[in-house]
Amino acid sequence: MDMTYDVAIVGATGLVGETLLSILEERNFPVGSVYLLASERSVGVKIQFKGKTIKVELLLDFDFSQVKIAWFCAGGATSEKFAPIAADAGCVVIDNSSFFRNDFDVPLVIPEVNPDSIVNYSARNIIANPNCSTIQMLLALAPIHREVGIERINVSTYQAVSGSGKAGLEELAKQTTSLLNARDVEVNVYSQQIAFNVLPHIDVFEENDYTREEMKMLWETQKILEDESIAVNATCVRVPVFHGHSESLHIDTAGYISAAEVRALMKEAPGVELVDSPQQQQYASAVSNASGTDAVYVSRVREDLAGNNGINMWVVCDNGRKGAALNAVQIGELLIEKYL
Repeated sequence: MDMTYDVAIVGATGLVGETLLSILEERNFPVGSVYLLASERSVGVKIQFKGKTIKVELLLDFDFSQVKIAWFCAGGATSEKFAPIAADAGCVVIDNSSFFRNDFDVPLVIPEVNPDSIVNYSARNIIANPNCSTIQMLLALAPIHREVGIERINVSTYQAVSGSGKAGLEELAKQTTSLLNARDVEVNVYSQQIAFNVLPHIDVFEENDYTREEMKMLWETQKILEDESIAVNATCVRVPVFHGHSESLHIDTAGYISAAEVRALMKEAPGVELVDSPQQQQYASAVSNASGTDAVYVSRVREDLAGNNGINMWVVCDNGRKGAALNAVQIGELLIEKYL
């Protein structure tokens, strides 16, 4: 009989939790019993999994000793309170929030980039899932860093409203409908209207006037690539797109690498697909490529016009899948393959 693992999903009724459950089924993860956990307002909600109906249970009452793996998809405050409880009960926590990412004794893992870092998971029984924008960027850049070294990353992100969960999706839809019908819009999720607009603001502003989202890309890149010398300069922007984050990247490399060599690396990189035929107007976009798909798509690979050791590229990815739920499931797959 094949080994199965009893698992839990915390935040099962949220956007990432729902996506994660569907990916477990798609990838035939060896699930035994699955427990869906949430706050009081979602208790009793019925969700389908592998042809069975599962009722959502109350997180507060759950005994985590019943499960081997728990995916946390409910935000930093929930992870702060309940992840240590789960870990102390012998359950391995794979946390999608940002709460543990900077802890030195918690692995921060992208399976295609730094799979070996998971080996230290038992120090806390917690593994952190990186930020969505960091995951897609590093899938594209890690092969270049291994080849010639990266000294500096300048990145501007164009992030979909699904990064704000169901509330972001609903706000964009409602505002768009209102504007197309000549009605005033309501603003609740974002600081300003998001429909037909672009907001250079994701997460809270830090004392240095960068947002937390922008600083995450610096902190997480250095930790994942194990290189604190890499400079990361980010501007993170929310755009009126439902699903799929896009990034414009300019990197300064330690050694020269041509655009052709970068394209060759992208063709071989796990989890990456190259879509780059400018003369045929073939390039990746959020709507055409990064909605409901698992790859990170790389386009518009160009050399720095100044003649420096620099490369420009365009990267898109489904932020809810590889940027969150899929990466978390892949961490679970790596965990059971090598360590449990």
